[in-house]
Amino acid sequence: MPSVRVNNVDIAYDDRGSGDGPPLLLVHGFPLDKRMWEPQVQALTGEFRIITADLRGHGESQVTPGPYTMDLLADDLKGLMDALSLQSVVLGGFSMGGYAVFSFYRKYPERVHSLMLLDTRPQPDSDDAKKGREDMAQLAEREGAGPIAERLIPRLLAPDTVANRQDVVDKVRTMITQCPVEGIAGDLRGMALREDSSDLLSKIDVPTLIVVGDQDAITPPAESHMMASIINGATVVEVSGSGHLSNLENPDEFNHAIHDFLHPH
Repeated sequence: MPSVRVNNVDIAYDDRGSGDGPPLLLVHGFPLDKRMWEPQVQALTGEFRIITADLRGHGESQVTPGPYTMDLLADDLKGLMDALSLQSVVLGGFSMGGYAVFSFYRKYPERVHSLMLLDTRPQPDSDDAKKGREDMAQLAEREGAGPIAERLIPRLLAPDTVANRQDVVDKVRTMITQCPVEGIAGDLRGMALREDSSDLLSKIDVPTLIVVGDQDAITPPAESHMMASIINGATVVEVSGSGHLSNLENPDEFNHAIHDFLHPH
């Protein structure tokens, strides 16, 4: 597994495929890892170069003390791009990865060819949400990742997925239970600190794709349509039969949306 030392941390990544256009850099969500992108890598690397990374504290990347602020994660991503000599990428972020992408675009807009905002939102946490994140961080520190998986799976996935797609449930449970507790807590406390990116939307001047599961209970479709109404020229796609993890629940529709965005007719 290749890794590079950037921003004083070892970041593991995969770099697959090739294509004429700019490479894709896909950023996973909480508390997952780069394995969440396997359906996209399998389907799209025949035409595109796709880089997937494990954020610090996740997967095969180094664990560091938290909190993992979104600016810190953005700096890690920039360091990875520098190490791979990537001047500009199609930057895609899922959920928490989207929060990091907003920070990245705020800091390094010249490094972004286009954006993919995937099951994410620009708003910061409410006070209640911040308290909920701290409670969950303390639960993880006290009891490990198992209770986190059991709490999150019914929220991350559509009810039909939970009932009938054991393969997806198992994949998500594996990623969560294998996530280091320090990574879970670092994410939660970092997300609680994130700033409001709503003011950034009107300043985005690169092509932007917004994708959301039609049953996403965490970042509901209405929020994606709101973002699309503010970002100049943005396209929004609802993925049918999907909750928050639309890329795993309906990969064919999700991949089709990405393909059409990168190869418009």
